[in-house]
Amino acid sequence: MKYVFWGLGILLGLMVALFSLERIAAERVEVVELHTQDEKGETVTTRLWIVDDEGYQYLRVGADGSGWFSRLQANGSFEMTRDGVTARYETVLRRDKSDRINDLMQVKYTWGDSLIGTLVGSREKSIPIELHPLS
Repeated sequence: MKYVFWGLGILLGLMVALFSLERIAAERVEVVELHTQDEKGETVTTRLWIVDDEGYQYLRVGADGSGWFSRLQANGSFEMTRDGVTARYETVLRRDKSDRINDLMQVKYTWGDSLIGTLVGSREKSIPIELHPLS
């Protein structure tokens, strides 16, 4: 019985270590706050990575989507806070820039991008989201 508890303890320790490593990887470089509205009209804030290219800001979503991406598409426009400044945006999906944005994310977020990419699956079919500011 003692070996079962040891095994469970080791497994729990590994899970905590992996979760901690993922949090460190996700939060150690620039993170923006995306503010979207859920179906009840309540604001949901999601922390995301961002890169700049050719005068535009880009977010990235995996090919299988996510809750924040579904809310973003459902509402058309949203607010985002970057460097303490909140602004309203609309989006253009730029699948043609997938390789470029993946490369920029890798350069900026280094081992964190590699680690999270391994945990969630390939970045191969991720979708770059180009942000266009609204007046």
